[in-house]
Amino acid sequence: MASLLVRSNKLIAKPCELPSSLFFLRPVSCYHDAHERDDSAAVSPSSLSSPAQSVVGSICSLVCDSYLHQTHFRLPSHRLNLNLDADSLTHEQAITVVASLASEAGSMVALSFFYWALGFEKFRHFMRLYLVTADSLITNGNLERAHEVMRCMIRNFAEIGRLNEAVGMVMDMENQGLIPSTRTLNCIVEVAIEMGLIDYAENVFGEMSVRGVCPDSGSYKFMVIGHCREGRILEAHRWLSEMLQRGFVTDNATCTLVLDAFCEKGLVNRAVWYFRRMIDLGFRPNLINFTSLIDALCKRGSVKQAFEMLEEMVRNGWKPNVYTHTALIDGLCKRGWTEKAFRLFLKLVRSDGYKPNVHTYTSMISGYCKEDKLTRAEMLFSRMREQGLVPNVNTYTTIISGHCKAGNFDRAFELMNLMSEEGFTPNIYTYNAIVDSLCKKGRATEAYKLLNKAFSYGIEADGVTYTILIYEQCKQGDIKQALAFLCRMNKIGLDADMHLYNTLIASFCRQKQMKESERIFKQVIDLGLVPTKETYTSMICGYCRDENVDLALKYFRKMNDHGSVPDSFTYGTLISGLCKKSKVEEARRLYEEMIDKGLSPSEVTRVTVAYEYCKRNDSASAMILLETLDHKLWIRTVNTLVRKLCNEKKVGMAALFFHKLLEKDRRVHRVTIAAFTTACRETGKENLVADITERISRGIG
Repeated sequence: MASLLVRSNKLIAKPCELPSSLFFLRPVSCYHDAHERDDSAAVSPSSLSSPAQSVVGSICSLVCDSYLHQTHFRLPSHRLNLNLDADSLTHEQAITVVASLASEAGSMVALSFFYWALGFEKFRHFMRLYLVTADSLITNGNLERAHEVMRCMIRNFAEIGRLNEAVGMVMDMENQGLIPSTRTLNCIVEVAIEMGLIDYAENVFGEMSVRGVCPDSGSYKFMVIGHCREGRILEAHRWLSEMLQRGFVTDNATCTLVLDAFCEKGLVNRAVWYFRRMIDLGFRPNLINFTSLIDALCKRGSVKQAFEMLEEMVRNGWKPNVYTHTALIDGLCKRGWTEKAFRLFLKLVRSDGYKPNVHTYTSMISGYCKEDKLTRAEMLFSRMREQGLVPNVNTYTTIISGHCKAGNFDRAFELMNLMSEEGFTPNIYTYNAIVDSLCKKGRATEAYKLLNKAFSYGIEADGVTYTILIYEQCKQGDIKQALAFLCRMNKIGLDADMHLYNTLIASFCRQKQMKESERIFKQVIDLGLVPTKETYTSMICGYCRDENVDLALKYFRKMNDHGSVPDSFTYGTLISGLCKKSKVEEARRLYEEMIDKGLSPSEVTRVTVAYEYCKRNDSASAMILLETLDHKLWIRTVNTLVRKLCNEKKVGMAALFFHKLLEKDRRVHRVTIAAFTTACRETGKENLVADITERISRGIG
């Protein structure tokens, strides 16, 4: 802290000498509050022994007279009614006046002039005025008001970027007998937080313990608020934990900020835990606190838990308002429970206290659009306009997106024009909805034209726009252009997420450009992103296509490093790659490993491994491999295996499995019979057909 704070006590000035004939005495009637310290005598100023002999004396008389005529006096908002030109008052005269008033008329009269002077720019950032005022109040023994002056200096000097200088002076006032208080240091912390100087605020907080000042709930509250605003959730968690350990409880506004910050980062469970912990410490949540958590739970999809929170809210005496209902309706719609949402919506419509607002209607419209119930969405859209509610940009974008996904582009463009006619400018989200649907419908050229139109209006692309463009280029196989979009995206400060990188990696892998895939994979790690199951599966699939199963196995074994768990597709891809390289025993080990993990091999995987054994004329191993399957899966797998063997003209092996198939199921699939018959005739083994046909006939007969 020593390096942080500038220290100087050279600016403390002594008051200028007044004429010996000038002195002020204050009557008891001018006390503005009973609790204020009486630090001056009590006689009317009209009893002055002689008129003022100087400019300073005249000003002092004006101040005292104006002060005495105030009936309701409150600092610091009070302004004296002085018939005085501030421009003619010099800085030296101002500090002389305030020191003289403090000495002769008392602290409150001096403060009244001090706050009057601060109303003028020339004195607002004159540091000596603050220091002389504080020093004078200290002399009078009015330490609380001296701290008030210091806090005022902190706020005003922070406005012009001189916070550090002001803090240094506050700390140096200890040499004058003004020991830093919790409230004053909290003021510094609060101002630093408001300026975004989190590290500075932490240093000031640390200075508290150094100077023997005990932080209170406000001290911790400011630190928690600062870290939440900056999105530093782990740090906010640390400060909040320490705050609760000390038994301090936040206020309702801070509670809502904390809950919103944690929920925004997806830490809903932790938010709920803190909410419960604060209640245990005596915190009494209000309607806004409950609604904030209900909204977060709904956005996460925990609708049942949200309704449980609603019941708790009602038990605590709070009646849900339109925002609470809107959060629940939105949550139900996101889960696809639009009919339940609509029942709640109707309850709100019939309510005497609260009516659906634009956001409520938009949530319901969104729910119906997701279920392709566009007629109902249009009905609600018309209904809200009849109720006098004006659809906002989000409402228009929602219904436009619904029509685009259904392929109703004419209606989408009609709504877009209506939106403009009503004074709403389509934003990038509106354009993204249309462009994305056009690309998915194979109308990329129209999508690009629409985007260029949007850019001509000054609308800037966001991360979603670039993601749409990159997906489209990957779909078309133009990886070079996709990378160009990614580069541009990064250049303007937009971060690609893991899902987008997965798309790029998968595209490179499909084209067997494994060096480029490796480069993107390394870039993902360098950026601190965590590769997912999809990332690894794409890399494994790419290496298997490239017939490099050793590297595919390497990536398979690395999945645990990032907490990725392979699924049936991942195993199947690698097993197929191993079979292509004739590594059937390794393939079988993986096959058994996935079964042990409770994963069900796909039909392709089952047939691939069994066929590999058949190629080696090891039908026994193939039979044993398939024994673990239930009856239905066994029938399907063997039918497919027989057809594959027939296709490869391995008729003898096919006949062996055909006979096994007839033992378990006489109702052999006609396609299997046809494939077997054709293969036998093409290889000159009609006798096998006759044998199979006779068995089938006996079974039927």
